[in-house]
Amino acid sequence: MTDTSDLPVLLVIEDDEGLQRQLKWAYEGYRVVAATDRAQAIDMLRLHEPSVITLDLGLPPDPDGTSEGFSTLSEILALKPDAKVIVASGHGARESALKAISLGAYDFYRKPVDIDDLGLIVARAFHLHEIEAENRRLEASGAPVDTVIGSIISAAPEMLKVARTIERVATTDVSVMLLGASGTGKELLARALHEKGPRAGESFVAINCAAIPENLLEAELFGYERGAFTGAVKTTPGKIELAQGGTLFLDEVGDIPLPLQVKLLRFLQERVIERIGGRSPIAVDTRIVCATHQDLDAMTADGRFREDLYYRLAEIVVKIPSLAERTGDAVLLARHFAARFAREMNTKVQGLSADAIDAVDGYAWPGNVRELENRIKRAVIMADGKLVTAADLDLGNAVPAEEGPVAINLRAVREVADRRAIRQALARTDNNISGAAKLLGISRPTLYDLLKQYHLQA
Repeated sequence: MTDTSDLPVLLVIEDDEGLQRQLKWAYEGYRVVAATDRAQAIDMLRLHEPSVITLDLGLPPDPDGTSEGFSTLSEILALKPDAKVIVASGHGARESALKAISLGAYDFYRKPVDIDDLGLIVARAFHLHEIEAENRRLEASGAPVDTVIGSIISAAPEMLKVARTIERVATTDVSVMLLGASGTGKELLARALHEKGPRAGESFVAINCAAIPENLLEAELFGYERGAFTGAVKTTPGKIELAQGGTLFLDEVGDIPLPLQVKLLRFLQERVIERIGGRSPIAVDTRIVCATHQDLDAMTADGRFREDLYYRLAEIVVKIPSLAERTGDAVLLARHFAARFAREMNTKVQGLSADAIDAVDGYAWPGNVRELENRIKRAVIMADGKLVTAADLDLGNAVPAEEGPVAINLRAVREVADRRAIRQALARTDNNISGAAKLLGISRPTLYDLLKQYHLQA
């Protein structure tokens, strides 16, 4: 007799014994255990702790209804919240599906059951359970999940390119300009650049030039001597001086007023500063990294930003993609944030529902990672069930993902669509080729051919 003790456990809750036998025969890759009613199901759940469960809503003593099935579903999720429950019913399918998903079911399948189709759902559920379990282990151990550089979490090729650029320039001393929209992680990348370079053991000093009033910004940057102005009761070094030997990060550098730009340019040329009210030059050795969401080229053309300063600050320019341009990252980050906030706030949330994942994947996130993080935090607090739903995310007013310009060439359109679908499938399955192929509805050899054709890597 074949030993099935090491196989993943699939619990089939079905009062039709003929269908029970059929399912046991069909799923040779699993150790299938069966139950015919709620009491048996709970016993089997406690005994075998299955990761995936198929549940017929029409259970005795209500085989023609759904009440007993929904009660069983609620009890299962209360005992084992991470279980993936696939609900099947022929009774009012649409209403039953909506209710089952709202209670925390993983998926829904309408009877009569197609063994092959249900098999794909079961396989996907096992794969997702395995990914979530591994992520929980990594979270518990404090290990980073899918970090490409520093604390940046990503699986997108667009962000991987940025990370490799940061690693290459980190070992040099050139000035770096980070260009990207608000919330894309400019400061995190600046810190990563500092930590990857030879100045890592020294100070990393950050200042947001847009957050400080114009009349105070000079004092913040260059410092001041005692008595230099009313309120200057003691000599205070500025941010540039505090970054001696390390890195100075100038966030929103485009907001520096023109008179102060002249003084900053002098420092970059001569590497000396004078505090306000001071007379002695102070030599400072610090690397400059700056960032902005503004169009500095346009500002330079309009005379609002000095061209000579721009070229001093932008020896290397790194453009950071928005979250909408980072294929698959919205879902990856949403899961990460949900796990983190659930742990920090000690809530019962175990992850995201299928409709929540679709909602996260379907919006452009104009506020980028910061907006996504805040939205997930709120959803974890507001969620009533074990899973964050699309309703908890409240994305009704979010900006829908924009369509790109319409291409006339059908081959080009097909290639763009194929690339996006493949990357999203790989992101959703944690780069598992078999799982991605099943999501895409193609065979593994076909997916390998497409990866080769489009020069993509899993």
